[in-house]
Amino acid sequence: MTGQLTGQPIIVLDKDKTRTQGRDALGFNITAAKAIADAVRTTLGPKGMDKMLVNPVGDMVITNDGATILQEMDIKHPAAKMMVEIARTQEDKAGDGTTSAVVLAGELLNKARVLVEQDVHPTTITRGYSLAQEKALEILDELAIDASDDVLENIARTALTGKSADMALEPLVQLSVKAAQSIKESGRVNVKENINILHQRGGSMKDTKFIRGLVIDRARAHKNMPKKVENARIAVLDTGIEVEKTKTQSKIQILTPELLSEARLEEGRLVEEKVEALAKSGANVVFTEKGIDDAGMHYLAKKGIFAVRRCKDEEIKKVVKATGARIVSKLDGVEEEDLGRADVVEERGVGNYKMIYIEGCENPKAISILIYSGAEHVADEVERGLDDALRVVGDVIEDGKIVAGGGSPEIELAMRLRSYATSLGGREQLAVIAYADALEEIPKGIAENAGLDAISIIADLRNMHNNGVRTAGINVSTGKSQDMLELGVIEPLRVKTQIIKSATDAANMILRVDDILMAKETGMMDVRPEHTADYYDGISPPDMGEEN
Repeated sequence: MTGQLTGQPIIVLDKDKTRTQGRDALGFNITAAKAIADAVRTTLGPKGMDKMLVNPVGDMVITNDGATILQEMDIKHPAAKMMVEIARTQEDKAGDGTTSAVVLAGELLNKARVLVEQDVHPTTITRGYSLAQEKALEILDELAIDASDDVLENIARTALTGKSADMALEPLVQLSVKAAQSIKESGRVNVKENINILHQRGGSMKDTKFIRGLVIDRARAHKNMPKKVENARIAVLDTGIEVEKTKTQSKIQILTPELLSEARLEEGRLVEEKVEALAKSGANVVFTEKGIDDAGMHYLAKKGIFAVRRCKDEEIKKVVKATGARIVSKLDGVEEEDLGRADVVEERGVGNYKMIYIEGCENPKAISILIYSGAEHVADEVERGLDDALRVVGDVIEDGKIVAGGGSPEIELAMRLRSYATSLGGREQLAVIAYADALEEIPKGIAENAGLDAISIIADLRNMHNNGVRTAGINVSTGKSQDMLELGVIEPLRVKTQIIKSATDAANMILRVDDILMAKETGMMDVRPEHTADYYDGISPPDMGEEN
């Protein structure tokens, strides 16, 4: 791109960059975002379909979870990537509703395209959408119902319905509620940090277990160590049980074979002293983030201590929460009060497929769920469904607020927003009406995916809401409108409010863009100088240790 000034060309834009402006830029962004929304729309609701995603090396994912689908898709367009960000934000903040958030954002943009073609300025549309968002959140607060523990099973059931977990729905519903309640701490439920979900080969989904303790996908450090320890006293370390390296660069000169033997014996003696100090504390089980060398394993086995090495940071945190142990940095500093407690620590499994079970913990704040299935793809999808159920149950435990499901809130919001639009002056009211129309696309999608007549369903729902049944939604089993509270179809208020916030913010952001400057793709993932090895000015990276 060049400009002219007194006959002299002025280079404004690199020739390798492309530029799209005005309505063309807006149109491209809306088309890309709408394509992403359409890709996940068919997964919406309890009768939604699954997607099969295959990566370049042939690995396959089968799911109807919106966040997973978008993460697995190889998306290039920047506006489309914003839709992925919506799903990620919805998943992080509320745990469910990712598909609804993406579909709503896509529809808001689609309705905005029509308004732009009618010469409504994008700034006017974003102002109207912001007014609609503010009013919608106010209405949702009004629609919210105080929740008790009695509704938690219905919350979990609503989240799990339509997932692969349908084949063992009731056992998984009860497990989700029990697990979420067991990790409640100071009014909060942190599923990500406190629940470990693992797959166990064989069996069926109905065999899925809740364990009041922890299961770690690891094996003991050495086969001579005890396989099972009862009345376990557990030491958790962030230091290794091995010969320590010198802290500074040094050189040791050994002139004779005898001196070499003495040096090795001294190294072994130092490790033995560490293990002796550990044993004196009363510890009979050890978990460490670092390594255990051959000498360390030898002396630990002699003392009958069960040890697990190279644990991940999140595994260490969960062991601490499950057993009440304290992390210790010096082996000779381990004291009895630092030790965690469990009735049993045991290695179980067949062949090379083994896990560590920590059971019988007193009031653990980290627990485990073992999913049994003959197919790994099924277990993966059950895990995603369980994660959603645990998160929404946690939302209700924390907030104590629910709303009816089945598309009920969206219909009520749409009707109330149309009424609100009449009180506004100017073109913003057109944007508020467009916002209301976009909201109705969610119940319409639920009906379409269930093979129902969406137009008739929406008309019937409007009629019921007009007659004062504010919790009327779609019963996909009968194809009729019904009170969702009577049916037990309910969702956390947090899920619905976050859908409104995420979708509106993303739509407004995309609508404000009127100029796209796109550089030629280089194939380089990251070229910032601070992310290169040379940037560290010769300073060696931290020593991460070596595998033993």
